[in-house]
Amino acid sequence: MKKILAGTTAALALVAAGASAQTLRMGVGAQITSIDPHYHNISPNNAFASMVFDNLIETDDKARLVARLAESWRPVGEGVWEIKLRRGVTFHNGSPFTADDVAFTFERIPQVVNSPGSFRTYSQGVQSVEVVDPYILRMNTGGPFPLLPVNLAQIPILDRETHQGASTEDFNTGRVAIGTGPFRMVSHRPGDRIELERNNTFWGDMPAWQSVDYRMLTNNAARTAALLAGDVDIIDQVPTTDIERLRHNADIRMSEIDSLRFIYFAMDHMRDGPSPFITDNDGRPLPRNPLKDIRVRRALNVAIDRAAIVSRVMEGVATPTTQLMPEGAYGYVPDLQPPRADQEQARRLLAEAGYPNGFRLTLHGPNDRYPNDGRIAQAVGQMWTRIGVRTQVELAPFSSFVTRASRQEFSAFLVSWGSSSGEPSSGLRSVIATYDRQLGTGSVNRGRYSNPQFDETLARGMRTLDDGQREALLQEATRIAINDVAVMPTHLQRNVWAMRRAFQHTPRVDERTRAQDVVPATP
Repeated sequence: MKKILAGTTAALALVAAGASAQTLRMGVGAQITSIDPHYHNISPNNAFASMVFDNLIETDDKARLVARLAESWRPVGEGVWEIKLRRGVTFHNGSPFTADDVAFTFERIPQVVNSPGSFRTYSQGVQSVEVVDPYILRMNTGGPFPLLPVNLAQIPILDRETHQGASTEDFNTGRVAIGTGPFRMVSHRPGDRIELERNNTFWGDMPAWQSVDYRMLTNNAARTAALLAGDVDIIDQVPTTDIERLRHNADIRMSEIDSLRFIYFAMDHMRDGPSPFITDNDGRPLPRNPLKDIRVRRALNVAIDRAAIVSRVMEGVATPTTQLMPEGAYGYVPDLQPPRADQEQARRLLAEAGYPNGFRLTLHGPNDRYPNDGRIAQAVGQMWTRIGVRTQVELAPFSSFVTRASRQEFSAFLVSWGSSSGEPSSGLRSVIATYDRQLGTGSVNRGRYSNPQFDETLARGMRTLDDGQREALLQEATRIAINDVAVMPTHLQRNVWAMRRAFQHTPRVDERTRAQDVVPATP
């Protein structure tokens, strides 16, 4: 009787708001670049994948580990973990989930071709997978590897029978978009929308919605307008210019939480000779790349006024930073504070490096991926111009921008990393560690920064079992990278969603926007 009353109350709430009790209409601010869950390791793709596919382990809304397809995990030796799997799980096509599917998944990840952000950053610690029986497997890590559960929480599991030989394009067409998750994909119009329906054989808590209309609305004004017009029920990446207005709208409910995403500027560390978008003041290519000089990198870094970006561009919906993790998080470095903007110091550093009159630089960035991304790039371009580095800003849609950035075409560019693990190792080894396809490190190190001291410190940290000692090593690795200006972080985002009053949402620190986190509001 309680269940019947609860369902009736929820349905009445939706009817009163003019919403369908069967369909959730979502407006998301970033495009899905691929349906293949192992192709491109970026937050929008991973958020979508978590609706269709499952991981062995998952993170909750506060980035704490929870069991999913794995019921338990434990080390059974110095370099071996035993994983016990959930029984009775089936893929959308009825194929049973077994340990062999996990083994296949780890075989597939390094074989995905042309990946602009490889999932090897999570799988590379596993040297082999031994299938003990259909529901028990052992993972050999070749030595202590305490971060294995954290890594397993980032890897969607596929079905050997269905996905053996399947290409990324096969996923994008929908032919093999088959997982064990709460929703199954019905149709996909790239760059526009994806239609989902509830997986009625799902092993876990059944989502509230029979179907989901997942629309990609990358224009800020259009996204807010769609919500206010009732065309969608919930939006993410609420434009900072609209937050206060929506907070005071009686028909709108807000959901927000501090995030684990940091925005940063990356640079060309790869070229010793000319860098493609750097010239002298007369437009002639410089014979050597000035960004290889730490004094130039420090000059650009200290020229950035992070407080102004947060207050004027982000309108207070962010926190200045110069590292990967927020204050209080595991791996945060208390003595590594954002530098105070100092134009005079920046000019002195440029002069010491042999550029008293500066040079010309083109700064690239997306204009539809992160809140205010284009405005942030424009602001930093002006800050660099004031110290003599005459900066032109070129913006593009994220899908085309990230392709070029992944081919190392730029000299300086705006990107970001969002941690879904609640600790810094995944970001450090993906963003800053030396690029190595075989090891899976540096998967999104698009500037090709490389520092052997950093790599060695990070590797020791990832193999250290004691939590306190591991944190100290990860903090030291962070210091090495930031003091060497491997990248230039500016701020941590705050995640904000807005929805119609008939809905409520559980916000996540990893910023993932998922249909299973939205339910009818209780009166």
